[in-house]
Order: sequence, then structure tokens, then C-alpha cells
Amino acid sequence: MEKIKNKYSNNPQKNLKDNYRIACQDVKFTNLIHNLDIKDNIAMRYTTSLQTTINELDNCQECRGLFECQNRFEGHIYYPNKNNDKLDFNYVACRYEEERRINLENKKSNNKEIDNARMKDIDITDKKRVKLIKWLKQFYDKYDNTKNFKGLYLHGSFGSGKTYLISALFNELKINKKVTTAIVYLPELLRDLKDNWDEINMKINYYQGVDLLLIDDIGAEKVSEWGRDEILGTILQSRMNNNLCTFFTSNLTITELEQHLALTKSGVDSLKARRIIERIKQLTIDMELISSNKRNLLDEDTNANS
Repeated sequence: MEKIKNKYSNNPQKNLKDNYRIACQDVKFTNLIHNLDIKDNIAMRYTTSLQTTINELDNCQECRGLFECQNRFEGHIYYPNKNNDKLDFNYVACRYEEERRINLENKKSNNKEIDNARMKDIDITDKKRVKLIKWLKQFYDKYDNTKNFKGLYLHGSFGSGKTYLISALFNELKINKKVTTAIVYLPELLRDLKDNWDEINMKINYYQGVDLLLIDDIGAEKVSEWGRDEILGTILQSRMNNNLCTFFTSNLTITELEQHLALTKSGVDSLKARRIIERIKQLTIDMELISSNKRNLLDEDTNANS
């Protein structure tokens, strides 16, 4: 009996068939083969790769964003395409990665608008913005970089103009009161620092010391202990110690942000997430902005005029 077992275990073709037969017991596996419209003798050669695809599709089922991605290549699914009598596997972007790319493109295309934003150009017809606009005006009138001022944790609906409104305030202060300002899109900062290790200290020092800092879109980043504790935590602690004013924009409430920051690939760390949240609370006033999607309105106006 042992000899027969050894004979089969040393037979690659037999092992391939056995592995394929076992894999076909999974309905998801057989459905994938059916959708690809390939024969068993072809699919059999790709059993392991097809199982990887199934595993990655399973990971995506309950995923709430890139910060939870469990796949081999963040934001992508290892997916096959039929090419005659073989399969070609490529990494296909998931919907969250597509959203990230669109968001980044929007940020880039809006850079000119953000750079030129002024308070006189703010739309004051939206009643949902009145409270925020009044706050920004009072902040501008009273701001003095020798005193301790709290910034905003501004959260709310996507495309409501959160970044634009704070940028308008920053530009006014930079032009009229010679205040140093910086706006950093957090997800891209963390990606950039990973690719440019030699610039980490320089960039952190800059963000620690600028008069006014906007950390844009916090909560959209993939959480790691390094990004949360070493980068974000270090910047916030320094600014808190030096009474430097800090602003945040997010699509998440402060409670949702805490839940987001607690979850990393290593597990849940509520204590360290709470430390970041406490720093944010000490640095800011919490305010919500629920308004119409200004980006969509801008696109509609552009199309109408084209």
C-alpha cells in the first residue's frame, strides 16, 4: 500500500488531476471555470492560480476599503482571462482602487482651483454652509500665529467642498498675514514616504513646523502601525506640543475614524487608535458639512458650457 502511495505521489499528472478534482468540490471554483468557458484539461493546468483568484474574490466580499485589503497586491484581484487554449492572469483593480485613482485624479485636476481658492469666491447660497463660513471668517479675523488656536475636524459628504473651503481660508491667511500653510493628502503622503525613505525626516519636520496644516481626507488611507503611529502620530504630537493649528477633512465622523484607525493587518489596536483621536480632539473643533456634491455640479456646468 505504501508503495502505491509513493507511486502516485511521484506522478505529476496524477497529482494535478487529484488537486483539480478536490478544487472542483468548491462551487465558486466550478462557477469561475464555467464563466471563463474553458475545458477541464485547460483549467486543470491552472488549479493553484484559479484557487488564488477565488481566495482573493472571497477577501473582497466583506472588504470595506483598501485599509482592509487582504489580497497579495493591495487593491487588486489576481484574475484570469481566456486566451485561446490558455489563461493569462493579471492584477485587476477592485472598486476601491478605482475610487482611489479617480479621487487622486480629481485632487490633481482640482489643484489649480485649490491653489486659487479665495474666501470672496465661496458660494454663500447654500444654507448648510452658513455655520462653517461664519466660523472660517471669525478664524481669519482673529488668527494670530503667536497664540493657540484650534483648527477644524471637518467631516461630511463626499464632494461637499470641505477641502476647497479650508484652502480658501489658508490662501487668505498666506497672502494677507504671511502665514505659512501646507495641505497634505494623507493617503498619498504615506505612499510617497514608503517610496522615498530618504525624504521622511525632511517632510515630517516640515509638517511638524508649518503654521497651519491641513491633513486632507484622513480615513481614506490604508492603516498600518507605521503610518498611524510613526508618521501621523509623530506629526500630531509635535504640533500639539507646540500649539500649532491643525485642520482635518474626512468622510468619516470622529467615531468612525477611531474604528478605522484601530484596524490594521496585524489586528485591532483600539488603544493606539484612541491616542490619535485624543490628539485630534485636542487640536480641533468637530464640525459636520453635509451639502450637495460640488464636484458633480462643476462637471455639469463644464459640460453645459462645452
